[in-house]
Amino acid sequence: MQKKSKNDTKKPHKGKPKWATKPVSTRPQKVKPPKPIEGSKLAGEPIQDLIFSVFQDNPDGRFDPKHIVTMTGIRNNADSVATAMEKMAHAGLLVQLPNGRYKIASKAIIDRDGKKRELVGTVDMTMNGAAFIVVDGRRDDVFVSDRNLNFALDGDSVAIALFPRGNGKRIEGEVVEVLKRANANFIGLLHVFGKYAFVVPDKDNMHVDIFVPLDQLQGGKNGEKVVVKIMQWHGKKDKNPIGKVTTVLGEPGSSDIAMKSILVNAGFNLEFPENVHEEAELLDSEIGAEELASRRDFRSITTFTIDPEDAKDFDDALSISRDVEGNIEVGVHIADVTHYVRPSSAMDEEAYRRSTSVYLVDRVLPMLPEKISNELCSLRPNEDKRTFSVVFTFNKDFKMVDRWYGKTYIHSNRRFSYEEAQVVLETGEGDFADELLLLDKIAKKMRDEKFKNGAINFDSPEVRFKLDETGKPIDVYVKERKEAHLLIEDFMLAANRAVAEYIEHLQAGQAEIPFVYRIHDEPDLDKLADFALYCKSLGVKMKLDTPQQVAHSFNELVKESAERDDLKVLLPLAIRTMAKAEYSSTNIGHYGLAFSHYSHFTSPIRRYSDVLAHRILYKNIIKPPFRTEKDKLQDRCKHISTMERRAMDAERQSVRYKQ
Repeated sequence: MQKKSKNDTKKPHKGKPKWATKPVSTRPQKVKPPKPIEGSKLAGEPIQDLIFSVFQDNPDGRFDPKHIVTMTGIRNNADSVATAMEKMAHAGLLVQLPNGRYKIASKAIIDRDGKKRELVGTVDMTMNGAAFIVVDGRRDDVFVSDRNLNFALDGDSVAIALFPRGNGKRIEGEVVEVLKRANANFIGLLHVFGKYAFVVPDKDNMHVDIFVPLDQLQGGKNGEKVVVKIMQWHGKKDKNPIGKVTTVLGEPGSSDIAMKSILVNAGFNLEFPENVHEEAELLDSEIGAEELASRRDFRSITTFTIDPEDAKDFDDALSISRDVEGNIEVGVHIADVTHYVRPSSAMDEEAYRRSTSVYLVDRVLPMLPEKISNELCSLRPNEDKRTFSVVFTFNKDFKMVDRWYGKTYIHSNRRFSYEEAQVVLETGEGDFADELLLLDKIAKKMRDEKFKNGAINFDSPEVRFKLDETGKPIDVYVKERKEAHLLIEDFMLAANRAVAEYIEHLQAGQAEIPFVYRIHDEPDLDKLADFALYCKSLGVKMKLDTPQQVAHSFNELVKESAERDDLKVLLPLAIRTMAKAEYSSTNIGHYGLAFSHYSHFTSPIRRYSDVLAHRILYKNIIKPPFRTEKDKLQDRCKHISTMERRAMDAERQSVRYKQ
């Protein structure tokens, strides 16, 4: 049975919100014409080519002439498009439906010149060996049987050809080329025989064993867990890839091997390449007089960090002072990673491949080597450090009146754990009590404004484990988020929002300045309607007439669940109705935060998105406007989003293992 895409539509539910009534099953996003530019008026072959390209990109679509005009932006009226579509139906390229719409004919899935229509997508392998290809811009995933995968594996980027299956009611695909492999390293059980050896991968959706020559075992023995790197993906006839053992992990069964397996199977390298370590060791923290003069000096301003008790990489700090007019100046200072990690260096390329640090229950796999993350860029107390800062100015009523952006130099006076800062906030006593209490007041005002503007509060409890020296769980507890956590979160949100707004202000009335945005779309309409019905069965009414009412209803649900234990089950279900946040070079805003502009700027030690944001922002500060190539930036955003999802899956797997 063919898997349905998460975007498959259903029959409208009774009571669907007014803002959700537009058809979504037949109206893909605006498409770019193949040759004529938007706004052209076409006739003859060109208009038929344009119409045909729309149906080929959406082979399951059902469109009428008005849809084509709206989607392509051409200046033709609907009557001229209708005439063209009638001719195409007569030629057997389209099929007219009783409702006046058209669909592409099964035989027309191939191009007019007889070549199969090709699309590019990502392999989502199933347990039985078949796969679905996720293609950007398509409503449905494309089914590919195991015999048509042509050696493609889970997560690979592939080119596929579409063709009608059987009676033409279902469209399937065939992999014609593997464009990019998702993983080159796999973990599995080594089997050694007299003249050959092979590794059986742990991944359930990796359906071929890996042949290993006996001189490539690195001392691995039969029955041991190993990491193997693919050297040759397959021969002309042999489906089995050929690899070499890179790491011998030992006898299976230990917690350590289980955690390493999770990381490797998610596509993360356990070790940094040697050239990355060599680059890191050559870096120096010394700063010359010329560079010092180019940075705003905050070393005499009260500054501190607030982080988890066991943190080693402190990538953000807060400073606070008053200016001559009595205004409050708050600096959000972020480790200046891009000073050390230069574009196209070995370190930069490895950081991009990883794109994120991975936080398992008992370990962290960092995005950058320790020399960078825990030493040069960590904003440790009583050390001068390079930073990239957003400095906010608030008046006596805590209203933001100014913002400044630039490279800085700081000297942290104190390292707080969240617990230590919380004690100061609760008692009003301790180191920098006045400064912390003032920051807390400003943060609360920003937080109130955020929720007033429609942000959603999904502040759910987080389960943590206490482990013994072998990594075995000995206790489980719920991590509480208190004022100290929220204080830091609010100022980080403010900085992330501010840098995106700076770019927006800079490009006002001019050509777009491509940037890295953190975007979050509105909830899935069908999931939302289903969820509202379930809530109603528990006596909770969800108002869904507008996106703002949806956000308000979710926040009310959070409040009610604090009083009623039976409603707590609704919170994870509510989160599932939400779209997934991701990175994009095209800004659509962040629905969950109710921000029209939002980026990630505050964690460049552990997120490559922030590294990119730092580079683009700085170039637009020193010599605006700076414009990078948007298509390449979007490709990077897609890769970062993919690695983020893999890291989150790995983190969840580690929790399940410890449970």
